[in-house]
Amino acid sequence: MGVIAMDKKQITLYYSSENSIGKQLNAYVESSGEDHLTIDISKTNVTGTQWAELADGLDKNISDLVNTEHADFKKIYGDDSIDLDDDGWLKILNKNPVLLKNAIVIKGEHFIELTSASDFKQYMDPDSEGIDKPYK
Repeated sequence: MGVIAMDKKQITLYYSSENSIGKQLNAYVESSGEDHLTIDISKTNVTGTQWAELADGLDKNISDLVNTEHADFKKIYGDDSIDLDDDGWLKILNKNPVLLKNAIVIKGEHFIELTSASDFKQYMDPDSEGIDKPYK
């Protein structure tokens, strides 16, 4: 059993308010008319277990959640690739929430990475392959 509550009647958004896409996605979720829970990782500590569950739900490694192309990442860690274990990547996400590569939406048992605000609108469109459809 996971630690993240999953409800098919609620949208859960994990995002960073330190970037413009995160702010836009939060606004879309807030105005969607759907029950929602928004988790701004810049203000709320996400546990290692939660990060692991998010990565697993997306069928990714924890390292895949970090934007290694971000200017702040390169400033801190340089241009060379770095080899860290999961604990190291978790520390990066917790110390530098702006480095979250993409916002993550959960609805029911479906985990979706959103790279833009228009992604969210697409998933909410009842005529699309919406958020209620599996994306794993």
